[in-house]
Amino acid sequence: MAIQQEDADKREARLLKKKAVVDGRIAAATEERGVTILLTGNGKGKSSSAFGTMARALGHGHKAAVIQFIKGRKETGEQLFFSEHPQVSFSVMGHGFTWETRDPELEQKAAEQAWQLAREKLSDPSIHFVLLDEITYMYKYGYLEVNDLVEALANRPAHQNVMMTGRTAPRALLDSVDTHSKIADEKHAFKAGVKAQVGIEW
Repeated sequence: MAIQQEDADKREARLLKKKAVVDGRIAAATEERGVTILLTGNGKGKSSSAFGTMARALGHGHKAAVIQFIKGRKETGEQLFFSEHPQVSFSVMGHGFTWETRDPELEQKAAEQAWQLAREKLSDPSIHFVLLDEITYMYKYGYLEVNDLVEALANRPAHQNVMMTGRTAPRALLDSVDTHSKIADEKHAFKAGVKAQVGIEW
């Protein structure tokens, strides 16, 4: 019994020490402002995570805007669902940017149109949450200038939160954001021959 009590005391001491560290970090975080979050990596779930965060913001009555920079061949579940929400402005890139397009001039025009809309949302103080879905591909293929995004993020309304997604991102963007999470591709059903399905992939 004495040994068990000693182990319990040690465990409680460790937990109290950990709590003190966490409490100290919470107390030190006094700045109140919107944050910029970038999700990259080859793993599945970047856009899903961003839309989940947007749902959280909507639950608190916040107004949101979505600009999707890659238009697929099918309407996604998130587009069908959130485009009907009264607090969401949902825009899919004009002419579309798909893996089969192979029309750089059309893609360039579509990217510029989408960016102009994104710039408007990033300067609108009535919008609390902005999602720039798959935007990093625009920099990978040279359709947009990353410094324009970095500047717009720096000058946005102070309370506005922004999430951005894409597999890779330019160093200037990585250096400018508040939070960057990288999602790894450890295992995927598609690689095992499982067909992509509605409600999961789109």
